[in-house]
Amino acid sequence: MNKILVPTDFSEQAENALKVATQLAKKHNCEIHLLHILDLPMHQIDPVNATSFSSGPEALFFMKLAKKRFDDLLNKDYLKGLTVFSTVDFHEIYSGISDQCEKHDIDLIVMGSNGSSGIEEILIGSNTEKVVRNSEVPVLVIKKEHENFEINNFVFASDFTEENQSAYKKALKFTELWQAKMHLLLVNTPNKFVTTKEANARIEKFTSTLKPGNQTVNIYNDDTIEKGIINFSYAIDADLIGMSTHGRKGISNFFNGSISEDLVNHANRPVLTFKL
Repeated sequence: MNKILVPTDFSEQAENALKVATQLAKKHNCEIHLLHILDLPMHQIDPVNATSFSSGPEALFFMKLAKKRFDDLLNKDYLKGLTVFSTVDFHEIYSGISDQCEKHDIDLIVMGSNGSSGIEEILIGSNTEKVVRNSEVPVLVIKKEHENFEINNFVFASDFTEENQSAYKKALKFTELWQAKMHLLLVNTPNKFVTTKEANARIEKFTSTLKPGNQTVNIYNDDTIEKGIINFSYAIDADLIGMSTHGRKGISNFFNGSISEDLVNHANRPVLTFKL
């Protein structure tokens, strides 16, 4: 891991994500790329010179305000000693994040969310969900401030079908990087019930070619998959929940629709997602 992208709207939630990103950057010698998106009507923007506007004094005001906020943010003590790049871009939010990831070869997106509380910030609610759903780069969603961000117990929830192996391989890399213990989790529900014997056989087959390291295998019964993931993570005091997404094609059938987005909104713990 060399480059971390942190989208920011200068809110408290975004700063919580930035503080986690700085801790990761210091431990793993990473660059931080800060991105602020100005979602403005394109007719107000000169495509050749982003500081010049064909019309609309409001656009110029927001550009100057963003630069002022970046100046203040870059002077924070917790950023000292780090290599930090800042960009103000004019784009639809997800497209802007995707373009920055491709342009700078980003390894991880760290973004803030206050979940289902409903405060209308640029990086919460539907925008966070859209990034989680579609990003080719792993997305780490942070829900609160972490003074000491340590990953010791990492829950990887899956249905352990073959299509999820690519996400599992990516999760293993983060587990090794953070020297964490991985807890493989299959949630049993009344509608998607499998026996313990069947579940263990499926997980064993899933992991047999990947030579996993420090991990446990867990079959957990609950009313819904989302509740099972949250309750199991609480029971073992997990530091992180990981899962895969299918992007525009929908979420893996194990996650029953929008389970990834639901967890991003409802789980108090950090959530790390991997697109298949």
